Amino acid sequence: MEERWLVKLPDGAEPPFIVFVSGVRQTEGSDYTVQKGHLVFTRPLAKEGRLGFWRWLLMFFAIAGTYRRNDSVDVQYVQQGQTRVATGLDIEGPRPLP
Repeated sequence: MEERWLVKLPDGAEPPFIVFVSGVRQTEGSDYTVQKGHLVFTRPLAKEGRLGFWRWLLMFFAIAGTYRRNDSVDVQYVQQGQTRVATGLDIEGPRPLP
C-alpha cells in the first residue's frame, strides 16, 4: 500500500498553484496532486519538530550528526484575485492511500 504526505492549503486558496519543497519547484501530476484542499505527495516529506535541550546544545557546539531532514513546503496561490504566498506549511503523514 502506497503512503502519502498531506500539506493543507490555506483557506480560500485557488489555482494556479506554484509549489516548492525545500526551495525546489514541484510539478503537479508527477510530484504532487491537489485533493480536497490539500497538496498530496507520495514521496516522503519530513518536518523536524521542536528541538529538545540536548539536540539544541549539540547543534550549538556544532557537533556532527545533529541535523535531521527538515522539508519546507511553500506555495504561491490566488485568493480573491490576489497572488499570495504561504511558507513553511505543515506536513501531515504518512497516511495510506485509499
